[in-house]
Formats: sequence, C-alpha cells, structure tokens
Amino acid sequence: MDRGKPGLLRADPVPEAGEDVAATIGATETLSEEEQEELRRELAKVEEEIQTLSQVLAAKEKHLTEIKRKLGINSLQELKQNTAKGWQDVTATPAYKKTSETLSQAGQKASAAFASKGSVITKKLEDVKNSPTFKSFEEKVENLKTKVGGPKPSGGEFEVFNSTANASTTSTESLPECTQESA
Repeated sequence: MDRGKPGLLRADPVPEAGEDVAATIGATETLSEEEQEELRRELAKVEEEIQTLSQVLAAKEKHLTEIKRKLGINSLQELKQNTAKGWQDVTATPAYKKTSETLSQAGQKASAAFASKGSVITKKLEDVKNSPTFKSFEEKVENLKTKVGGPKPSGGEFEVFNSTANASTTSTESLPECTQESA
C-alpha cells in the first residue's frame, strides 16, 4: 500500500469513551484554541446532563418502588400482570386472529368429517348385520347355543352371554340351573 495516499485505515488512534478528544487530534487536524475551548465546554455540559439524568432516573425508580410497596404489588403480581398483558397483546395481533380463525374452520371441517364417517361406519355395520353371510353365521351360533345350552331364553340382547354363563355354571358346579323365568 502506498503511504503517500490516504487509505481506509487510519494510523492515528480513535478516541475511546471518556478520552479527551481534543488531546488525540493529530497535527493534520489542528483546532484553534477557541474551538478546543468550545468543545471542552460542550463536553462538560453533556457530561453534566448525563449525570443529572442518571440522578433523576434513580430518584424515579426509587419513587416507583415506594409506590408499589404501598400498593402491595410484588414481583409475582407484576409477572402475572405482565403475562396477562402480553397474552392480550398476542391475541390482538392479526397473525393470531388469522391463525385462530383458520384452526377454528379446520376443527369444524374435521368434526363434520368425523360425523359423516361415523354415520358411514354405522351404515356399513348395519349392512354387515343384514348380509346373508352374517345371517348364516348367526344361525349357526344359535344352533350351537341350542345344542349346548338348551332352548333360547327370552332375555334380551345378552342371550348368548346368559346361556353361555348358565352352561358353564351347570357344567362346572353341581348347582341347580336358574332360569330367568323362575327369577
């Protein structure tokens, strides 16, 4: 790199925070005494304003803490309030509203689909029950039941279970057989 031409990198150090800017200015950037004095006054003024603002902020934070103490507000309550406020802010966003609406519609469609599938399944089961194959199977079970447990009781839907239970009771134990007619 040619030293005669100014490059991207500066050879003189860049002042850090708190350093005296006027003291680090190179010979090529000389300021008059008047300009240096003006910059020093401005620097002092800005530093004083920063100090004042820091004191005001500290006083306001102390006052805030005192008010919260008098109101009985503690960190847990603040957390609850902040969480509630945050959730309220989230639910107010257009993205949340759109997502909620979309999920609601999807839920409604899914419910309708399940309802229609349920009625289709019910219809299919009725078709199977009324099919000749099922009727034949049902007759064979009735015949077997008659051979094993005697005549068909008039007890309702659980006839097979009742007769099977009665058959197993009489075959395993020597108790008298109870029928529903005597009960």
